[in-house]
Amino acid sequence: MASGMMVAGKWITDENKQNQSGEFHEIPTTFRDRITADGTSGFKAEAGRYHLYVSLACPWAHRTLIMRELKGLNDAISVSIVDPIMSDKGWMFSEAPGAIPDSVNYAQYLQEIYLKADPKYTGRVTVPVLWDKRSSTIVNNESREIMRMFDVECAELATQKIDLYPRDLQQKIDETINAIYMPINAGVYRSGFATSQAAYEDAVIELFKNLDRWETVLSKQRYLCGDQLTEADICMFVTLYRFDSVYYGHFKCNLRRILDYPNLWNYLKDLYQHPEFKATCNLDYTKRGYYMSMTEINPNRIVPKGPIIDFDELHDRVGVAHRSEKSERRFPPLAQPTAGI
Repeated sequence: MASGMMVAGKWITDENKQNQSGEFHEIPTTFRDRITADGTSGFKAEAGRYHLYVSLACPWAHRTLIMRELKGLNDAISVSIVDPIMSDKGWMFSEAPGAIPDSVNYAQYLQEIYLKADPKYTGRVTVPVLWDKRSSTIVNNESREIMRMFDVECAELATQKIDLYPRDLQQKIDETINAIYMPINAGVYRSGFATSQAAYEDAVIELFKNLDRWETVLSKQRYLCGDQLTEADICMFVTLYRFDSVYYGHFKCNLRRILDYPNLWNYLKDLYQHPEFKATCNLDYTKRGYYMSMTEINPNRIVPKGPIIDFDELHDRVGVAHRSEKSERRFPPLAQPTAGI
């Protein structure tokens, strides 16, 4: 999520996320240094050295928060949470419910953190941001890489010895994260921010074809990569968690709800009911972040009261590999995109 960007250290309104066909395109992240366990990167994994800037509304930032909780890195890596509502200067810090002010750089806006790292910065001002207190710079602002660093390179700092990137599954995990990224994680945004009928229909049909595919996969195994929780499940969770309350209505991803998919819905509940996942979730904050910040698609900034969703409802995922195939729901084929619109 970003309503603006920096150009040579100056803040401008970002109006260029669509191309001429009306398709939504993300601008790449730019800070790509790495924490390493041995410090050969120049950023050694050390308790108390790093600070994480996030929004609870942003699914990309949410990935890193979940990993931080699962690994037990809360004491090792401090955190600030921006205000749920994006201002005309981008993400800001406040005392709003769910927010945590910047206790490291004492910034008012996240753009100040980017300018501390590079006074002539050009690019998006996004969360998450991993900040190095020692060298006063941004290490990385790519969520997938931050998540991996927390999982692998910070393993010695972790108080919970869970491995979400086990050696025997690494290729499958990477392939799965890649497979869900464009059609699902980014697909909801491609649907919501499309500015032509054709671009919207292309994105939304691809999104639901892929949800249908993973519904079938999850009829045979508990998690995306088998019977073990992995990084891939974190990447899927952050989109599914927001789907019925935000993407279904706000982004017009309304062919089906996650509630309509027996396996995806029970999988979502299963993940949510891990205490470490639940601790990072704040649906009121998240809805305010989407509905009140994205005025180009919700100009009146009205936040819907519903839907009422019980993520704590009992799930049926234990022993899923031994269930019969009756749990697999058959859906009618999706319509093809409308041509020439």
